[in-house]
Amino acid sequence: MKAIRRITVRPVLPGPLAPLNELARNLRWSWHDGTRELFRSLDPEGWDAAHGDPVRLLGTVAPDRLTGLAADPGFLERLAVCAAELREYTEGERWYQRQPGEPPAAIAYFSPEFGITAALPQYSGGLGILAGDHLKAASDLGVPLIGVGLLYRHGYFRQSLSRDGWQQEHYPVLDPDELPLTVLKEADGTPAHLVLALPGGRSLHARVWVAQVGRVPLLLLDSDMEENDRGEREVTDRLYGGGSEHRLLQEMLLGIGGVRAVRTYCRLTGHPAPEVFHTNEGHAGFLGVERIHEHVTRGLGFDAALEAVRAGTVFTTHTPVPAGIDRFDRDLIARHFGADAELPGIDAERVLRLGTETYPGGEPGLFNMAVMGLRLGQRANGVSVLHGRVSREMFSGLWPGFDAEEVPITSVTNGVHAPTWVAPEVIRVSARQLGARRTEDALSVGEGTRWDAVAEIPDPDIWELRRTLRAGLVGEVRERLYRSWRQRGAADAELGWIDSVLDPDILTIGFARRVPSYKRLTLMLRDRDRLTRLLLHPERPVQVVVAGKAHPADDGGKRLIQELVRFTDDPRVRHRIVFLPDYGMAMAKKLYPGCDVWLNNPLRPLEACGTSGMKAALNGCLNLSVLDGWWDEWFAPDFGWAIPTADGDTTDPERRDDLEARALYDLLERRITPRFYERGPEGLPDRWIAMVRETLTRLGPKVLAGRMVREYVERLYVPAAAAHRELRDDAARGLAEWKARVRAGWPRVRVDHVEPSGAPSAPELGASLTLRVRVRLGELGPEDVEVQAVAGRVDPDDRIADASAVALKSVGGPDLEGRWVFEGELALDRTGPFGYTVRILPSHPLLASGAELGLVAVPVTTKSDGSGVLLR
Repeated sequence: MKAIRRITVRPVLPGPLAPLNELARNLRWSWHDGTRELFRSLDPEGWDAAHGDPVRLLGTVAPDRLTGLAADPGFLERLAVCAAELREYTEGERWYQRQPGEPPAAIAYFSPEFGITAALPQYSGGLGILAGDHLKAASDLGVPLIGVGLLYRHGYFRQSLSRDGWQQEHYPVLDPDELPLTVLKEADGTPAHLVLALPGGRSLHARVWVAQVGRVPLLLLDSDMEENDRGEREVTDRLYGGGSEHRLLQEMLLGIGGVRAVRTYCRLTGHPAPEVFHTNEGHAGFLGVERIHEHVTRGLGFDAALEAVRAGTVFTTHTPVPAGIDRFDRDLIARHFGADAELPGIDAERVLRLGTETYPGGEPGLFNMAVMGLRLGQRANGVSVLHGRVSREMFSGLWPGFDAEEVPITSVTNGVHAPTWVAPEVIRVSARQLGARRTEDALSVGEGTRWDAVAEIPDPDIWELRRTLRAGLVGEVRERLYRSWRQRGAADAELGWIDSVLDPDILTIGFARRVPSYKRLTLMLRDRDRLTRLLLHPERPVQVVVAGKAHPADDGGKRLIQELVRFTDDPRVRHRIVFLPDYGMAMAKKLYPGCDVWLNNPLRPLEACGTSGMKAALNGCLNLSVLDGWWDEWFAPDFGWAIPTADGDTTDPERRDDLEARALYDLLERRITPRFYERGPEGLPDRWIAMVRETLTRLGPKVLAGRMVREYVERLYVPAAAAHRELRDDAARGLAEWKARVRAGWPRVRVDHVEPSGAPSAPELGASLTLRVRVRLGELGPEDVEVQAVAGRVDPDDRIADASAVALKSVGGPDLEGRWVFEGELALDRTGPFGYTVRILPSHPLLASGAELGLVAVPVTTKSDGSGVLLR
């Protein structure tokens, strides 16, 4: 018979074992080896059966075993040490507490998914893993972050394969009582409860679950409540599922409900209220609308409230392509923000303006979540230097009149949480060399630029470590491959060949990620005969481990998986190339350390960052990648290989794939496999080990999430908090009124005349010229603007590149014609073709950038009046 309802009965631990509950409920165990070993010792077989989840484990340990451990002095001593370490970790002073000045009292970090641990499957891919690593690194650094997301009752799908290699999706139901979560409760013990108003008098109710990620609370909103009708209960059913309205309701719950959850959590726990709100991708953009509503409710006008909210908001974009952004029909947004729905005190038209694509090339009938994120965030960033450049170009229409490089979107290159992703074997080797505490600090805070101590690890130790990790991967692959073939319908009698799959002494290449078309899962199959020769080479063979999931609605991605799986099923090569279904955190932790080379071959520049190669690098795996994302930024031939690309709009896609696949095969045949199998006098691959050493020494500190979070704190959070403090009500009103006045008056602002003087007839490096500029400002004054000379090298079309701007000083006016005069010196600081122009920008002490308003006035002509005269 089938149960009509399921409940989870938790064990009652003997008093001396009570600290186990706290250790299990704090997800620090997911990256703290000592705590995991403590739980494993409770019941090694049960630990494996629980897939390394302490909460599940505690529900299965036999009562007599618990009674015995409660009287075991050795176990109780280890338990006391782990509990004390956790208290010191969560309560002690860390990096953030030693920062000068007044950093933010708290930061709220919103994301649609979080990859903390396989035991809490609330992620689909890189965005969620990045968000999880952000929280963990913030915890290690002591940054007072509050994470905000949704609790998906089905999580993301589990993947298996049919007999013919087609992806199958499964959605197991998650019981929050079996997860490392606690429900947020009011002082009277009842669950905290949030409500969003929906059209037609309906309501969306949600409770709040809390996952403790070290020092950081993660609030997860759950709509599976009896107060909701079936449609509303299913709002948080699964990650990235459903149609437009379903996705909109998820994003309203995440943004609007998330802010309310933060307010409730701070009220109930005394946690400081956030001064900064960080929107991780556009999905959470409605958090800004809710915060505007908070200000409007207490009497601030919409425009002033918008300025107050923008000041303390950071927006991170993760997509390099417009197709990756959520966009909704304007009518759908209007219906959900109308008079009978959510935020009735705010005119729906004001909400619509925040996300409407009102720029050239945009679609005014669509509401763009990333556009709203940029309009609501005074500070914005991409996730690698190259992605920042791509984002500035992609969103440049929001700042008309400015060159793409001046669009106010910076970049903070992603990082990964080393204690999560570095294999325990690697950490133990490091601890023997450096000591446990220095190793922990290096992996978490990572303030240095090099790990020079790696040079002290002997070559034999590095090579033995690499073989140990490779052998561990071989065992993992065989187990997973066996389970996969059984799921595909194979009998035991057919599977004896799996015992000879892979070899711990063969060069191992890894490729694992989501499977959209731009990541080119099957590029390696472009020339199958050549790939087969590589796999079966008699002296220098390679073996390849591949994993990845296609979105359930992406049949194109599923066909790519099927194409690859059919190749890996071929009896001639199946011992050398495998596809492992159900890629996730648990698999990744074995895959990254066990590979010698990590392959990444996206279409450049469509990889925003690509952190899987970072995780591999921290384990001594070398990267073989297209120069995209982070690899474009940090590649050096001392520690990896760059796959040449055939970029360009004129390149035929088929020809491009052929050229780049050929380059990939060439690198493997001529440079990579010879180096791996080449042996020095001591019988070791000396040059390969040197590259492993360089990877750890030079890339290690760069790819850390600790480095990333420190950059967010110093470059974005601290300035945002300072702006938030300055934009109190009166200042916000003043700034809003000033912006309205400047926008109204800007059509009458212009450059009237530019008069250069002092330039020699044959300009030389180091000389200068004086610019005297007359401008008309209409109703504005010199205090409202900045007049700049912009100079740099020029191309054959007289476009200025590598421009630098010099502010000119107001020296008089207005004259009888209403013109103001500005003057300044312009240094001729570079040789070759050189040019300049002048421009006028709005200027106010509370602007984060001169481009913030998207307003600029430039000379109508560039030669007759002397502006932009070229010095050649």
